[in-house]
Amino acid sequence: MSTAIEAKTIAVPEEQLQDLRNRLARIRWPDGATVDDISQGPVPAKLRALADYWANGYDWRRVESELNGWGIHRTTIDRLPIDFLHIRSPEPDALPLVLTHGWPGSVLEFRKVIGPLSDPAFYGADPRSAFHLVIPVLPGFGFSAKPSEVGWNIPRIARAWVELMQRLGYERWGAQGGDLGCAVTDEIAKLQPAGFIGSHLNFAMFPPTPDEIENATPAEREALRDAKHFWDELSGYAKEQQTRPQTIGYSLADSPIGLAAWIYAMFQDTCGTPGDAEASFTYDEMLDDIMLYWLPNSGASAARLYWEMVQSDWSSPARIDDPIRTPVGFTMPPKEAVRKSRRQLERRYANIVYFNEPSEGGHFFALEQPDILVADIRATFTQLR
Repeated sequence: MSTAIEAKTIAVPEEQLQDLRNRLARIRWPDGATVDDISQGPVPAKLRALADYWANGYDWRRVESELNGWGIHRTTIDRLPIDFLHIRSPEPDALPLVLTHGWPGSVLEFRKVIGPLSDPAFYGADPRSAFHLVIPVLPGFGFSAKPSEVGWNIPRIARAWVELMQRLGYERWGAQGGDLGCAVTDEIAKLQPAGFIGSHLNFAMFPPTPDEIENATPAEREALRDAKHFWDELSGYAKEQQTRPQTIGYSLADSPIGLAAWIYAMFQDTCGTPGDAEASFTYDEMLDDIMLYWLPNSGASAARLYWEMVQSDWSSPARIDDPIRTPVGFTMPPKEAVRKSRRQLERRYANIVYFNEPSEGGHFFALEQPDILVADIRATFTQLR
């Protein structure tokens, strides 16, 4: 199997963009609304406004140029072609850092932190805090290859990322992630590969124990209420993707507004301004992400990762009886619905070197509060370099 790393360019044929415009001109909107709020999902007026901009004001070539400008590469690992961005810092002693996105995110989650992390001097920060950035595309996501066999679960992805960093020649490196990126990063930490020095997370993937629920502090009780609301009212997407990703996949592949609503709902429900996606994100930011599912037809293949997690009986490796021992820093946003307290984290991570609870931000933290995330990543790895 080849270990070659090749440059790649995204160039979407104009016919695909015209096909999208044609589909947006023929949207069949649902009838019979019985509520005028978001209790049943995104309201039609907001989706209509988003679709109108998508059809008449959105420019895909802008984001295509942005992606190509960062430098897209492809290499085959474990028989699957993996795409990744590779941004080398101008600082020769920069620390390599792999950043992993989640669902329904993409590599574009990190667009606002790429410059400050890779070239801090340009942004008025200490050049000694620089990072070489490796930002892989999760298998089945974006323009990366789609698995044609079962088994591409979180542990397998983590092993692929370790191989990728080794293949790039990085002997000493760290990792960062949120959402599913947190799961992959945790799994890397559990593997403790040679040269891995630690991680930073803005999410934590474990359920509270009965004693943590019973003995919760007031702040922890508030977080538990938020988490219960999320799992009871807002997590239908997860159940569907865990059990029937192919069923929803037909809609995600065939209907642009169906795909947009599926993803927009997550922006709306989990952002730093819950219920008001437009207060946290621009139309372009949301549509750029949606396009990385629509154009490569990756709605179904990305959804399957949830199914894979269930099939492999995977659960977070951060466990009380077997805590992660590599150094880790945390940023826990106030509007993260399933946020964790420091004392809960300390039971599962044996070496927390940094912890911050900012006053703003939600689940898509890198996109919403990039300055805080950059500062927290720097603060974490300053202690580990």
